[in-house]
Amino acid sequence: MANPAVYFNGLFSGRLKNSSWFKTMVNPARRQPGALGIMVRKEVADHIRSWRFIVLLVLLLLTFIATMYVSLTNVKAAVANENDPDRLFLYLKLLTTSDGSLPTFHIFVSFLGALLGISLGFDAINAEQNNGTLTRLMAQPVYRDHLLLSKFLGSLTIVAALFLSLALLMVGAGLLITGVLPEPEEFLRILGFVLLSVLYVAFWLALSILFSVKFRQATTSALTAIGVWLFFTIFYRIVISMVVKAFFPDPVYLSEADVLWYNNLLLDLLRLAPSQLYTDATTTLLMPSVRSLGPLTVEQMAGAIPKPLPFRESLLIVWPQVCGLVAAIAVCFTLTYYWFMRRELRS
Repeated sequence: MANPAVYFNGLFSGRLKNSSWFKTMVNPARRQPGALGIMVRKEVADHIRSWRFIVLLVLLLLTFIATMYVSLTNVKAAVANENDPDRLFLYLKLLTTSDGSLPTFHIFVSFLGALLGISLGFDAINAEQNNGTLTRLMAQPVYRDHLLLSKFLGSLTIVAALFLSLALLMVGAGLLITGVLPEPEEFLRILGFVLLSVLYVAFWLALSILFSVKFRQATTSALTAIGVWLFFTIFYRIVISMVVKAFFPDPVYLSEADVLWYNNLLLDLLRLAPSQLYTDATTTLLMPSVRSLGPLTVEQMAGAIPKPLPFRESLLIVWPQVCGLVAAIAVCFTLTYYWFMRRELRS
């Protein structure tokens, strides 16, 4: 009688070899990506080869190098400040230290990130239709939502790889110059900053794709997206301040509770702007000593120890801002999906 171990080994090996999972893993031809994966790869390749993305990449790299140079030249004085509770977070100081000549890197990202998202998506759909490739693409066995997802995910893949590379480059430069290893707390906060930056760019990307579906001409969608960005960046704060001052009395005649309510209302209105949500969230993550994003009373400040918060506590503070960005992306993508599904592509 044959050895039972050999018998069962051969039995199970035969069944394993005949299974569809084994044939798929062994045969590379069976592991071809689906239609969505192929379309995402095509979008990534198109963005990498486009001059538009290369120009924005060079601009973002020059900004990163300039801000890192300013931070590295001033980080010694920032770390030596005994009154700063964040002085021990060296790598976070590289992202938040400045001598006043240039803004910090996360402030630049709030400005350039919107342009990056708009430039990657303002002609995502209308350019395909104007070139006559949209009808030929939809004649293939692919879903309409696959086209929208491929435009969004392809651009988002490029953005995520870009910000992650910049973060790793910053950590590597700091390690070579200072010789200090980053703490796990710092690494988590830097990863959180990268994710927030990707979410912020994703909002403007989703908004620009929405306008590319709504408008037939790429110039119209680009100007509309840039107009929305300029309104929230420059004019929104001015409009809110004028409206609040017109409807509310002079703060001199208000009590402390009324002034607190007045400031909270002003902050809530300002947080309707995506740039304000991003700035609040990144400031809290990159500065562990930040305990609140709103005004504090004397009772709340009494007995407070100037000590950095753990990463979990900082994440809880910025969670409403993160949810706000995700909700804005979902609203833009839902409207895009609705209009594109009801659109006549042959006209």
